Amino acid sequence: MLGKLYLVATPIGNLNDMTFRSVETLKSVGVIACEDTRHTRKLLTHFGISNKLVSYHEHNETVRAEELVKLLTNGESVAVVSDAGTPGISDPSFRIVERAIESGVEVVPIPGASAFVNAAAASGLPTDSIYFGGFLPSKKGERRKRFLEIADIPATIIFYESPRRIAAALLDAADLLGDRASVVAREITKLHEEFSRGSLSELHSKFSSATVKGEIVLLIDRVRDERPGGSGSLTLLERLEQIQAEGIDRKAALKKVAKEFGMSKSEAYRIVLNNEK
Repeated sequence: MLGKLYLVATPIGNLNDMTFRSVETLKSVGVIACEDTRHTRKLLTHFGISNKLVSYHEHNETVRAEELVKLLTNGESVAVVSDAGTPGISDPSFRIVERAIESGVEVVPIPGASAFVNAAAASGLPTDSIYFGGFLPSKKGERRKRFLEIADIPATIIFYESPRRIAAALLDAADLLGDRASVVAREITKLHEEFSRGSLSELHSKFSSATVKGEIVLLIDRVRDERPGGSGSLTLLERLEQIQAEGIDRKAALKKVAKEFGMSKSEAYRIVLNNEK
């Protein structure tokens, strides 16, 4: 008989958000796989759970997944937890879920907290359609390219971001997406929980002049008005084609579209090359 793989959500800040079902599940399994055994042991001790812990993180995910699948196929049930929130949401667990399904093992989600879901619910931005992009790239060029890729998605856009980079991310978003309504949700469920609401430029001013700490969720409203520079809702590539169709040569067209989208000509050229591959 096969064991079951449980994906157990844990609190993102407030221990009182741990569900009864999560506690019961963690007590029932043979092994609990977690990102940081020291961190998770503190959580388990608080709830009187003493089951075996093994590490499961991005650096050992492939090897550990095979070991855990072997336990599951031998009849042992396994729970996977992340340091905070729901496993698999910007945290390791894809590999073990994939291998478990391939091996015929039942995968059971045990629901609970997730930072981006709670941020969206309390943001005041539309929630009829949301796009979650995980963590923003740390490098400026890649981050700006990411914003361009999702610029026209008809949904509230959500990313996780580092407190060290939030001011830069807000500035890039304002440059490339227009000065949309936005929210910076910080330390959700924790003592210093804060929701800062305003335009991207207003929030940039706030966070560029302050020392920022804690876990951050950045939420940006969908495109509603025309972008600066008259490019409307066109993507960079569509606008480039439009300019060239007017009889302007490619070099001059690249220079013009780069200016409209608030970036350097070389950055615009890299985006064009990447999309032509």
